[in-house]
Parts: sequence; C-alpha cells; structure tokens
Amino acid sequence: MQFGVGFFPVLGPAEKGASDWYDESLVLAVLADELGYEHVQMVEHYFSAYGGYSPDPVTFLTAVAARTSRIRVVTGAVVPAFTHPVKLAGKLAMLDNLSHGRLDAGFGRAFLPEEFAAFGVPMSASRIRFAEGIEACRLLWTQEDVSWSGDWGSFGPVTMLPRPYQQPHPPIFVASTTSAQSCADAGRAGHHLQVVPTVTSRENLQEMLAAYREARAAAGHRGPGRVQIKYTCYLAEDATVALTAARRWELNYIDKMATAIASWATVRSADYPGYEHLVDKVRGYDFDRSCADNKVLAGDPAQVRDQLTAIADWFGPDVSVCLQVNPGCTPLPDAERALRLFAEQVAPHFTGETTHALAGR
Repeated sequence: MQFGVGFFPVLGPAEKGASDWYDESLVLAVLADELGYEHVQMVEHYFSAYGGYSPDPVTFLTAVAARTSRIRVVTGAVVPAFTHPVKLAGKLAMLDNLSHGRLDAGFGRAFLPEEFAAFGVPMSASRIRFAEGIEACRLLWTQEDVSWSGDWGSFGPVTMLPRPYQQPHPPIFVASTTSAQSCADAGRAGHHLQVVPTVTSRENLQEMLAAYREARAAAGHRGPGRVQIKYTCYLAEDATVALTAARRWELNYIDKMATAIASWATVRSADYPGYEHLVDKVRGYDFDRSCADNKVLAGDPAQVRDQLTAIADWFGPDVSVCLQVNPGCTPLPDAERALRLFAEQVAPHFTGETTHALAGR
C-alpha cells in the first residue's frame, strides 16, 4: 500500500483567501515530499466553494514540481470536456518535462451542471469528449503528424512539442465515481484508476475494482494496474481532538457539496443515471456512519491503522491511498502534524518502511 496527499479546496474567500490556501497547500506538498509520500494530487472544479479554488490543477502541480524532487504529481483529474485536446496534451507534456517525468495524468468527466453550462458544453457530450480527449492526448504524445476528427472538431496534421518526458507517455488514470462499466473500460484500455468511496457503497466499489482488474487482465495488460482511492484524513495523538475536527470539517464539506450540486434536484441527464438522487444522498449524510464505514479516516494512529487494515482487506493491499489532510480551513499546524504522525506511526505498518527509509527512496 502506498500513500499520497490530495488537495480539494472546500472553502471560499469569506473563509480564507486563495493565495493563503495555495501557500499552505504548497507547504504540505513539500513536507509530503520530505516524508516520503508517493504522490500529490489536485482536482479540477470551478466557481463554487466546492473546489472552485482549483480551476487548473496543472498550474498548482507545476508549483509543486518546482519545490520538490521526488514525489509524483497527479491530476485528479483534468476534464477533457472543458479543454481542447491539443491544449490539454501540451499542458500535461510541459508538466511532465518540468517535473522530470513525475506526472500521472488523471482524466475525469465532471458532473456539475453549472460547469458544463459555463463552457457551453452539453452534459450529453461529456462521455464522448472524455474518451476522445484521452485518446487524442495519447496520440499527440506518441505520434507525429496527428490528425483528428471528432466531437471537438478537426485538427491536424500536427506534431506536439514538447514530447513527454516519460516514454511513451505519462501513466494515464481514469476517474470513476460509481460505474463498474467505466472501470472495466479503463482496465480494458490499460489505464489506471482513481476512485472515491464517499458516494458509493463498499460493495459497489468492490464490484467496480473487480470489473477493472478482470477487464485489464483479460485484455492482456502487464501488471494489475494502479488504483488510487481518496479519503479525507483527520489524525491526532488524541482521538477526541481528531474526531472533533473531523465532524466539523466533514460537515463543512457536505454543506459546500450540497450547494454545488443543488441543480441536480431539477437537472436530468441520460449520461448521468441516478444523479437526480444525489441531492437526497448528500442531505442524508451521517458523519458517525461515514466513520464507521471507513469512508473518513479519523482518530488516533491506532484507530486509523485499523481503518486502513479493513480498507486493504476490502479493496486490496496494493491500492494507493490519497489523503486529504487540510479540508476546509484546517489550521496548517494541524495538517502538518497529521502528515508527520501518519508517516511515523501509520504508514510503516503497511509499507514496511520507516519514515527515514521512505524519504530516502
């Protein structure tokens, strides 16, 4: 099991300025590099306090790459529906070069109706632009004189510069929320996977991962593929302190998400089956049940170790866990302490390495 650090800003200007949040997040990214965490990941969202401080994860990850030397930088995820594939392939290739081959390129479909409306993209185009965007980037990274005709229109022949640092291209990750079919498609294509346990059941996530692994193996791809699972994490020496913070910031997270998805109460899309129930699911959030179901990592080191042991049993010991330690307005010293405590007292139980050994890799 590997561990990384994820950033999903669930706050707005009334709570903390964007530059302050970026500064604090960069401090945490540098610390994660020093402590031996495997990756730093950033989301793409727009407009609202639910992720709106991150309209371009590539910009943030470029700043991370400039300040670090070892840790991988992960888009979690960029949205092909909102960016022309030539622009997207070029931005990611630049980051791969600036990081000297530390990029993992994660792609997602997006799901907030207001974002699609702002870009003038119908939600019915998200699936095809997602698939086309990934394939167009792959072709632009690996071939010369590329021509393309699809939903984004036509381009070419063009030869992308710069070429990616990693050959033939950066590892490609596909973000999936609830669909076993999407996971199977990713496995069949030989891509890697990003999932979030918050909005689905343990049983459904197990089915998603099984579909991914089976399809990948059946297609003859080498290795099991890499799976990143994202969790908020509240860790302190005193379990009461950690759980108090967890309750506060998880409810803030839910409040921000409920506002961002409110339009799903009236929006319907055949490409997003079941999303009309999303508002009710979020409104019915139960913090204590979420902790008991290991959808949130919270407590002292022993408690979080127990949670991760269950997660490894459920989803496989080879998954990579992405930890968000500064959701909402978590004070920077608390987030730094959680990162250090996790590296010292939790991670070694799953990696078999001390903090010193991890940092020296």
